[in-house]
Amino acid sequence: MVLIISCQDKSASDETVTEKPKNRATSIVLLGNIQDGGSPHIGCKKDCCKNLFEHPDPKRKVISLGLYDSTTKKKYLFDATPDITTQMKALKNYGLQSEKELADGIFLTHAHIGHYTGLMYLGKEATNSKDIPVYAMPRMKDFLENNGPWSQLVTLNNIEIKLLENQTPVKLSAEIEVTPILVPHRDEYSETVGYLIKGPNKSALFIPDIDKWDKWNKNIVEEIKKADYAFLDATFYSGEEISARDISGIPHPFVIESLERFKDLSEQEKSKIIFIHFNHTNPLIDINSEEAKNVLQQGFRVGQVGDVFGL
Repeated sequence: MVLIISCQDKSASDETVTEKPKNRATSIVLLGNIQDGGSPHIGCKKDCCKNLFEHPDPKRKVISLGLYDSTTKKKYLFDATPDITTQMKALKNYGLQSEKELADGIFLTHAHIGHYTGLMYLGKEATNSKDIPVYAMPRMKDFLENNGPWSQLVTLNNIEIKLLENQTPVKLSAEIEVTPILVPHRDEYSETVGYLIKGPNKSALFIPDIDKWDKWNKNIVEEIKKADYAFLDATFYSGEEISARDISGIPHPFVIESLERFKDLSEQEKSKIIFIHFNHTNPLIDINSEEAKNVLQQGFRVGQVGDVFGL
């Protein structure tokens, strides 16, 4: 999922939770940019986390997109993260004012902790929602229906699972279409998908997790060219970040690899690419770091919470 920032709006930053709602055009808002484990990361003693335990950064949210359809006034969430409580509120306050606290639908990418466990807050211990549409691929649907506590959400009608099919579009309205696209990843409990989100004027590719670009049966460069925005997996800046674990067991495209792969793209194509899904060790989290400056100087984007992309 890719976004191009022709109408980036900084007013929807973390203040989105409390700002006076505005009547906006159909658009995507970035609600989080951090990898599943969050930042600070549990048990982390490194400089990247040590001050955050006592002084949390409210903009450090796990990766999620919000989608606003100005024609129907409906709002959709992409992935249900551990930060869903504040992200759902930010989405509620985005666009035309609404009394509805919950999204009109949730699209899931896969069954890793940062991408679906927020569903727990829809259960009776929390909001006890009623038939919230949750869009899921076949294995993801089966996982939710046959494993507790997720199965309780189904039996109590907190959620209503809508079955997705690879590369089959879901028409949300006359102006919005969402298509799941299978990508290679560690699929222990479910398949993994990205999404192509088509609006009335522009489209966005959203791929928060993938093993390596070479493992995909599609050419990422060609997919970027087809879209107006591309939100791409940038979990690790390089392999040097992880010393305590075997990084081969948690493959992702390193940012330095992506920069090399995309270096010959035109300025226009580079500007479509928004890097997201940062591990707590990734220096891109700090937009003032030398690594972030390097990415920006080359014409790419570093996704920030509150960034808005018109569709």
